[in-house]
Amino acid sequence: MAAALGLGLQPGDVAISIGTSGTVFAFSEVPAADPSGAVAGFADATGHFLPLVCTINAGLVLSAIASLLGVGLDDLSALALASTPGAGGMTLLPYLDGERTPDRPNAAGVLRGLTTRNATRENLARAGVEAVIASLASVGNLLTRHGVHRRRVLLIGGAARSEAIRKLAPGILGSPVLVPAPGEYVALGAARQAAWALAGTSVPPRWPAPPAFEYEGAPQPEIVERHEALRADTASWPANS
Repeated sequence: MAAALGLGLQPGDVAISIGTSGTVFAFSEVPAADPSGAVAGFADATGHFLPLVCTINAGLVLSAIASLLGVGLDDLSALALASTPGAGGMTLLPYLDGERTPDRPNAAGVLRGLTTRNATRENLARAGVEAVIASLASVGNLLTRHGVHRRRVLLIGGAARSEAIRKLAPGILGSPVLVPAPGEYVALGAARQAAWALAGTSVPPRWPAPPAFEYEGAPQPEIVERHEALRADTASWPANS
């Protein structure tokens, strides 16, 4: 809630935060009421609403793949960008620690499409980056059922510092992505709320928008489609598979 206020979200804005966990949340003028529990119906700090979906697996997936390859996160990014869209045919279901959305607490990661021809460090790195973004893109689409009409996408969180995440996100998400400069947006939101309380006005005070860089890319819907197909194919697998 504070981060949304610090970012200055407006109707149609969707924020994707990739940290230890992943979240997709949006400014909305209507409340969300999801019987499945996938979309949390939070209120925001301005009297509007902040529907949110959360995944367990996000930045730690990138750390795990980097560790497996014996590289740091910057090198993982470089390896991923040296591969091609679709990771040479590999698709990773990134449920390394189970998953919250969808509700699969006992799931594990699944790598599909590994062959002797595509078994390269670059492809594995790419599969990991694509998996994190595709997972968030898929669950983020749930917000459209709850009054969210996406206008802009903002990418924040620790993993937004990854060049591969920034460059691959637009194609996988299917829209341009704004990456605000790294900042403590929760603290900025708290400061804005304090200024609002001091001002005593009916709306929050005007606040400088954070500087942001825009990234674009050709749409690649097949990456999310492959992720969702693998998710569906493994839904009935025994626990810990």
